[in-house]
Amino acid sequence: MTISDGDTVTFEYTGRLQDGTAFDTSREDVAEEEGIADDRRDYEPLTAEVGAGEVIEGMEDGLVGLDAGESDTLEIPPEKAYGERTDERVQEFETEQLVEMLGQRPEEGDQLQAQNGQRGTVTHVDDDVVKVDFNPELAGETLVFDIEVVDVE
Repeated sequence: MTISDGDTVTFEYTGRLQDGTAFDTSREDVAEEEGIADDRRDYEPLTAEVGAGEVIEGMEDGLVGLDAGESDTLEIPPEKAYGERTDERVQEFETEQLVEMLGQRPEEGDQLQAQNGQRGTVTHVDDDVVKVDFNPELAGETLVFDIEVVDVE
């Protein structure tokens, strides 16, 4: 069955940056081989409804037209993945105010979660200002996914 919008697709995947660095995979053996294994997660094929926004736009586009058992490599530009990095997603907070909210002084590299659920990385701390970058980690990156379609419903 050829994949189209509305189909539920189960697929294996390995995501890499253009330089070949793996950042995610559904395959435990690949995760171990690439040094990105995480004991806190289950490695299994991903299931998503095409067209429902459950995966990035470029992944949905790349799945359409494939069949169960088929494999492909998808190159997904930033605008169809996590977007470009923007300065608007870097926010400044008064250090004193953030210390009160957190109960401690943040450090560069700390991960924070905003009240709206967005995650950010502290990129600068001084006595007056803390800068937090809320750009997605993979923003600005062209992503390369090796996928294998396991099932189509």
